[in-house]
Amino acid sequence: MFHSIRLLLAMVTVIFLSVPLHAQTTGTSTVTIPDDLTPEQVDDLVARMSDDQVRAILLERLDAVAEKQAAESEGHEDPLTEIHEIWAEMVTSWTQVLTTLPNIVSAQIKAFDNFSTTFGSTGVFKLFGLILMVLVAGYAAEKLFGLLTRKWHEHAGGEEDADLWGAVRYLFRRFCREIAGLVVFYVVIRALGRGLLTTEQITFAAPFVFYLIWIPRLGSAASRFILAPNKPHYRLVNIDDHWAKYLHRNLIGLLILVGLTLFVVRFNALNGVTPADTRIGFWLNAAIHIYIGVIAWTAREGLSQMMLGTDPDHTKFDEEVAHYYPYFAIGVSAVIWLLVEFLIAQRDPATLALLSKGPHFTTMFWLLIAPALDTLIRGLVRHLQPPMLGEGPLAEKAYRSTKRSYIRIGRVLAGLFVVFMISRTWQLDLRHIASAGIGAEVGGAVIEFLLIIAVGYIMNEVVSLWINRRLAKEQTAAEALDEEAGGEGGGAGGSRLATVLPLLRITAQATIAVIFGLLALGALGINITPLLAGAGVLGLAIGFGAQKLVADIVGGVFFLIDDAFRVGEYVDVGGTMGTVEKISIRSMQLRHHRGPVHTIPYGEIQKLTNFSRDWVIMKLKFTVPFDTDPNKVKKIFKKIGAEMMADETHKDGFLQPFKSQGVFDFDDVGMIIRGKFMALPGKQFTLRKEIFNRVKAEFNANGIDFARREVRVAIPGLDDNENLSEEQKAAVGAAAADSVNKGQNPA
Repeated sequence: MFHSIRLLLAMVTVIFLSVPLHAQTTGTSTVTIPDDLTPEQVDDLVARMSDDQVRAILLERLDAVAEKQAAESEGHEDPLTEIHEIWAEMVTSWTQVLTTLPNIVSAQIKAFDNFSTTFGSTGVFKLFGLILMVLVAGYAAEKLFGLLTRKWHEHAGGEEDADLWGAVRYLFRRFCREIAGLVVFYVVIRALGRGLLTTEQITFAAPFVFYLIWIPRLGSAASRFILAPNKPHYRLVNIDDHWAKYLHRNLIGLLILVGLTLFVVRFNALNGVTPADTRIGFWLNAAIHIYIGVIAWTAREGLSQMMLGTDPDHTKFDEEVAHYYPYFAIGVSAVIWLLVEFLIAQRDPATLALLSKGPHFTTMFWLLIAPALDTLIRGLVRHLQPPMLGEGPLAEKAYRSTKRSYIRIGRVLAGLFVVFMISRTWQLDLRHIASAGIGAEVGGAVIEFLLIIAVGYIMNEVVSLWINRRLAKEQTAAEALDEEAGGEGGGAGGSRLATVLPLLRITAQATIAVIFGLLALGALGINITPLLAGAGVLGLAIGFGAQKLVADIVGGVFFLIDDAFRVGEYVDVGGTMGTVEKISIRSMQLRHHRGPVHTIPYGEIQKLTNFSRDWVIMKLKFTVPFDTDPNKVKKIFKKIGAEMMADETHKDGFLQPFKSQGVFDFDDVGMIIRGKFMALPGKQFTLRKEIFNRVKAEFNANGIDFARREVRVAIPGLDDNENLSEEQKAAVGAAAADSVNKGQNPA
């Protein structure tokens, strides 16, 4: 028993060797534990320690463990508790707003007093005068630049182009002219300001010019480019004049209010008035968000028009986005306002300094502009997409599918652009966060996951876009050939690409999905090694347990390599005939020309006969009376073949002209004369119909009848058949009919 206790004390001592011992013995001595003790020294030290010293060590370590557990529990609070604490902080912040409301006027007076003290009464008026002089000089330089470039602008605007590119050219030139004028304005005021103002004066003058003059004027130029309030025939968006002018006016007003808010916050900070002294920023920020809500609610009809656009191929999703966009704008404004209030409630100096630069306004701008970017993408795709290949329902379907692919790619790229712009506004380095890898914060893992999914989606759309466009071209040509076949077997098939591309598309999509899915799971910190091992085991299980399936797949691969058949070709597989309608990884589907569909696994194909490859020989039989001259018929056939070879409508379908093969056989009716021609697969049916029509017309013109079955009755002793009475003719007819009936019904 004593040995066990001694061993336990030794283990405790070894575990906490690095902790100094400050335990009181019966006297005032303190025992310290040196480092790098050997097991023998530990045994000796434990033997010399008193019970109080051991008890003190244990209590000290237990307290440390308890403190650590308490800290961990505080770091993993219940979500409801965290939400309650956040709400309490925001309520406290709002209470402070109401408390400091009476101090707004006095705090602003204090800020102006400090401003006057800094420059003096004369200095303030001098500063205002210098700023005004610099602005007037900059504005004059801008106007002079406008006069010098007026001829160029008037020439650009006199083209009166009604199409999209004419409008874009005119508006872009006007926008560039306005931006160039603003650049001249900025260069002049910057040069004069640095020459006339001191560094301290520039500290106050620069925010005023930037927030209250530069930003509203820049926003006004952008609004005129998009909305064109006074040039409706050049307008790029689908909105009427009333709402275009309303939005243009109020966007300028909104930018002025935003600039005023940022300037006041900056001005107060430069003059010793902190946000805690006066919460005027709260009221101005609230006014901005209320203003946005009023604009969105009032102009909801115009905003919906603008979001929907003029594309006739818009989807139900596009209609829903257009309808709910005004409410989305109001919701974004409310969420950003709550976010700002939450950040302010944290009272973090770095966060407050960042908010003074207006990142929340930039974030709100990009969130509100995102649906407009979607409308812009749809408009650009509509006008930049290559023209439709071919005609018919299949070509139209492929054209719409290609358009939606372009739009989806544009949406993903626009979404990534908006995310990067917002992260840059908040000074977040997404590349650094995403490259932190496993073990970083959850936000970094999520960002990396989303980036991988976005890249994989774009690659999938690009591959599908290229394959679908090539496939549409091939299938449209095959559809035209199928219509010429008249619904009969033996028509020409599609190209080899039309057969292979669907399988290639499925394979590429599956490969991209697997690769990027595994990469995305790895970004979330999930170990994908077991998944890869499981996939290998599953592949072996399929290989051993489904040998017939593997045989079908391998057989199909070799059939495709051999180019044994293509989609649209008419084939015979072991007595089953039909047109190849669809191929998959393990089977093919044949559509009989009467409608039934046959599904045949590749592994069951022993022999395949293709009726639609390279060329087709069509042989036609005509039965004529025995007294017909075969040479005359041969000349007629040769004439018809020569005429059809010269016909622009039919000559391209022939590989060899229609010609006679002479007398083929005799039957009870007459002699059978056969003709033949060689044609491209799928063309033979149209040519056959035309040949039948022409042969009939030429036989009629040359007095040749087609042989018909006849019954001749011989009546012995009837020499004077020309002088028969009506009764005798009726008797002969009855006898002939009776003979025919007996011949058909011998019983």
